[in-house]
Amino acid sequence: MSDTVRWGILGTGSIARKFAEGLTAAESAELAAVGSRTEKRAKRFASDAGAARAHGSYEQLAADPEVDAIYVATPHPMHRENALLCIAHGKAVLCEKPFTVSAPEAEQVIAAARERGVFCMEAMWTRFVPPMVKLRELLADGAVGDVRMVLADFGFRTKWQPDGRLLNPQLAGGGLLDVGVYTVSLASMVLGPALRVTGFADIGETGVDEQGAIVCRHDGGRLAVLVCGVRTNTPKEATILGTDGHIRLHAGWFRGSPMTLLRPGKKEKHIEVPQVGNGYNYEADEVARRLAA
Repeated sequence: MSDTVRWGILGTGSIARKFAEGLTAAESAELAAVGSRTEKRAKRFASDAGAARAHGSYEQLAADPEVDAIYVATPHPMHRENALLCIAHGKAVLCEKPFTVSAPEAEQVIAAARERGVFCMEAMWTRFVPPMVKLRELLADGAVGDVRMVLADFGFRTKWQPDGRLLNPQLAGGGLLDVGVYTVSLASMVLGPALRVTGFADIGETGVDEQGAIVCRHDGGRLAVLVCGVRTNTPKEATILGTDGHIRLHAGWFRGSPMTLLRPGKKEKHIEVPQVGNGYNYEADEVARRLAA
């Protein structure tokens, strides 16, 4: 494989278009092909995004010898099936979050990737944007002492569309799988794996969690308090609490927002880290680094 990763995108929805846009700002990527369930949609996407080839089926994309890695951008319930297809063809996989809709499905995909010997990663793009890299550096340097708690929220109010993706249980709708995964990922990034998890959800009339609250207990008694929802607007902020201060990630923290470092007896410090592209380029570059290694 060359230094440039030749990407295929499986799916042609809005998140697929965001990733295609991100590839234009990536350091070591090119959009080689797209796959859709119809040739018409694939050709339209390829024309808009500048993909070299358009495939009228996911199978044709997975079998394309000129593709190194595939970004799975289909609806949540299809992630397992689509990731397994790509893995079976020996393609590296970057699977849009949530990785799958259940733990057993995730275990199946991971086992298949290990058996086939191919790279597989969840597309938690937030982890790779420069402000999140800076946050990890600050915490590693002891900017707030020992980290004791993480507070994070991500919620919005979607329109009442019972058959739409966000409210339909058949499409794995609900707050946790759509936006709650961001808060859980932040907590695990900062505090490590959760040892115990408890929570409550308000299950709406369509059967999905319209809002929810989660408490995770981590090693050493550290806690994460997380809130998510698809029918409730939240500030979309996060705070890292330590023994010597705290870091506030301002609104839109999952995109890589400005931060404020606050410590008792010291002047607060505003931190902004420049970014290029729409943010999805950084996860593509991370995949390229991993494949090169």
